[in-house]
Amino acid sequence: MPTKTVLETDGQVCPFPLVEAKEAIAALEAGDELVINFDCTQATESIPRWAAENGYPVTEFDRRGDASWTITVQKA
Repeated sequence: MPTKTVLETDGQVCPFPLVEAKEAIAALEAGDELVINFDCTQATESIPRWAAENGYPVTEFDRRGDASWTITVQKA
C-alpha cells in the first residue's frame, strides 16, 4: 500500500529543499508520495523541474500562503 511522507523544509533556502527532497524520495518505494512543504521561491521551479526530469509525477502543487507552497511528488 503506497504511503505518504511529509518533508518540512520551511525556512530553508535553495537548494536545500531540493537536496532534502532527493534524499527523502530515495528512501521511498515506487508508488509512494512525498509531500514537500517549502517557502523558498526558487523551489517553485526547481522541484517541479527535478520531478519531471526524473519521471516523478506531480500529483498536487498548491500555494499555502503568501510565500509558501506544497508539492506532492510520486515516486515512479
